[in-house]
Amino acid sequence: MKRVSILGATGSIGCQTVELIAAAPERFEVVAMTGGRNVALLAEQARALKAQVAVTCHEACRDELAERLSGTGIEVAAGDAAIAEAAARPADWVMSAIVGAAGLLPGLAAIRQGATLALANKETMVAAGPLVLAEAQRHGATLLPVDSEHSAVFQALVGEERAAVERVILTASGGAFRDWPLERLAQATPEQAATHPNWSMGQRITVDSASMFNKALEVIEAKELFGLKPDQVEVVVHPESLVHALVGFNDGALMAHMGAPDMRHAIGYALNWPERRALPVERLDLARLGSLTFRAPEAARYPALGLARRVMEEGGLAGAAFNAAKEAALDAFLERRLGFMAMAPVVEQVLDTMSRDGLLRVDTPGLDAVLGADAEARSRAARAAATQAA
Repeated sequence: MKRVSILGATGSIGCQTVELIAAAPERFEVVAMTGGRNVALLAEQARALKAQVAVTCHEACRDELAERLSGTGIEVAAGDAAIAEAAARPADWVMSAIVGAAGLLPGLAAIRQGATLALANKETMVAAGPLVLAEAQRHGATLLPVDSEHSAVFQALVGEERAAVERVILTASGGAFRDWPLERLAQATPEQAATHPNWSMGQRITVDSASMFNKALEVIEAKELFGLKPDQVEVVVHPESLVHALVGFNDGALMAHMGAPDMRHAIGYALNWPERRALPVERLDLARLGSLTFRAPEAARYPALGLARRVMEEGGLAGAAFNAAKEAALDAFLERRLGFMAMAPVVEQVLDTMSRDGLLRVDTPGLDAVLGADAEARSRAARAAATQAA
């Protein structure tokens, strides 16, 4: 029986992970489950999976969680330290689905107890890729990508020589505004940006899809996860979202991974790895589909992709600063303090000023340096957003 923990159980990825585990209770023992303010759902999940411990990151929600789990024997805790402690509990497999930079420390805690870390939190690799990889090697942990694109690349590389890889192509739906006239984008609202044409995801990641900041993070993550050079990672807009990624080899061949736009593909692959088990997902009918379309992303529509190139070239703490500034700019947009097309300029300004001040040039960033760059970038992004709003 595999011992598993789910960090971020109440989010979209977490809920689908719970669904797959609940379908095979004889195969899994649930150690820890964590969530945010939705303690009603967290308690329901913990009861259903008979978790050992349920943790909310909000101290103020602890009493409600304890009340909902009263009499179950399930341990209850709250706060960031409790999240990290839950992640550090011995488990064979840990899903890292906490959104944003908040997933970094719990992910490292899971790695340090030698677990297989199913990584749905791309920010972990963007902010601290070299540190995470070094810790995984030191503690004998395994990293399994859960983003659909990176899972697709991982699967395409099974049995292949990494030296034979020429390029990796990540596909992007193009998000909510892929067909909008460029002049309309500045007036886009949070509600409009939070409606995805293909995928069912949380608000923040859906808005990031519309701006393609999400894909920018994935480009950086792919470089780190698969040991690629910046120019080996490409992006193509694929509105159907059926081809999740392609790997190009030195003989000119392209290997593509296809499937319905359903995150249970990638979650189930990671959950069952190294086996491949049946999953309750749609089977594609290629004749009914008829055709697939691809196009190059427009630089003016998706400036985040250009910033990702800069981050990969600069290295050091650029990834940590980029992610933190992006999160702060997104907060400002969701709170209507910043326009949709003003997010990328805020992030660029943070990178410009931190680079000018010599705050990004670190050869082997440690955890303290990563956290320091994160805090500094958030502060500078908040000031930049306020200036733009004024």
